[in-house]
Amino acid sequence: MHQDHNAPPVNPLPPVVWLLFLCIAVPELIFLLGENRMLGGAQAVGWRITTISHYGFSGTAFDWMFKTGVAPLEYAVRVFTYPFLHNAFTSAIFSGVMLLAMGKLVGEAMGQFAVLLIFVLSGVFGAVMFGLITDQTWLIGAFPCVYGLIGGYTFLMWQKLAGTGAQQLQAFQLIGFLMGINLVFGIFFTTGYDWIAELAGFVCGFGISAIVVPGGLARIRAALRRN
Repeated sequence: MHQDHNAPPVNPLPPVVWLLFLCIAVPELIFLLGENRMLGGAQAVGWRITTISHYGFSGTAFDWMFKTGVAPLEYAVRVFTYPFLHNAFTSAIFSGVMLLAMGKLVGEAMGQFAVLLIFVLSGVFGAVMFGLITDQTWLIGAFPCVYGLIGGYTFLMWQKLAGTGAQQLQAFQLIGFLMGINLVFGIFFTTGYDWIAELAGFVCGFGISAIVVPGGLARIRAALRRN
């Protein structure tokens, strides 16, 4: 059997996944350098807080927009910018690693556009549901978007299990495990209501996958014709 000795040891990541990862990593690196007085001088210590106040998702601002029907760009844009800001280095690294893993799996099966669409729309939907349901002031971090990609991966597994005749509920083991961890942490620590945005992101990612998966639109049109 012919073996390609020039082939990479692992399948390369789709470029869009690297781009999203850099959008998380670069701000975090700047914050770290500033907090350690390696960049920007003494005032750089507050860069993280200042940036979050300008670009993090504000539940207070969302409530005001919802009540008044007015959506200034400086507030509305935050549903797109908050995923790239984190409250700590560990949170940024964890979400970044999960993005690389889930983005690779979803990207290889559905394509780069699907990864980008799921990431962005899951973040938006997660923020909107967070703002509607909770009174929490701030939402930051890429976890709602990453959970959207987990929703995409779950859809792929759900579809695969359906094809083999296996129990499809097995596809939801990963999200069940992650939600269980959130529950345990919520019992012993004050973790807030970020899990609402994460769960909403998962639901959004799962739903979008039914459309963007190869052949998804054709199957939906066929189902509509039957009905």
